[in-house]
Amino acid sequence: MGSDALHQLVLTQLDDDQAQEIVSIPLAGKSSIADHMVIASGRSTRQVASMAQKLAEKIKEAGYGPARVEGLPAADWVLIDAGDVVVHLFRPEVRSFYNLERMWSFEGSDAAASGRV
Repeated sequence: MGSDALHQLVLTQLDDDQAQEIVSIPLAGKSSIADHMVIASGRSTRQVASMAQKLAEKIKEAGYGPARVEGLPAADWVLIDAGDVVVHLFRPEVRSFYNLERMWSFEGSDAAASGRV
């Protein structure tokens, strides 16, 4: 049950929940906060909240322990900290405003974000 298995679980669950524009940014060796950062969008606050709750449940059921979830009441931007994988779920307008992909792409372009699904 390593970080790669957790990362794959997150990507699979987001795909199952019809998340949009899923991007995975490898952080291993670049940051000590996690090995992977996953960013995805939902069409509405209701979908973002639903995806976050389901993902937190799946992570716990898979034996990774409880994930910390922040931002659920408003569900414009929900952060799920699962230890080795950090997930950001956004409404599209909020995602474009904060543009985390650009901030974490060290080469200065969105092409640096790998693992687009």
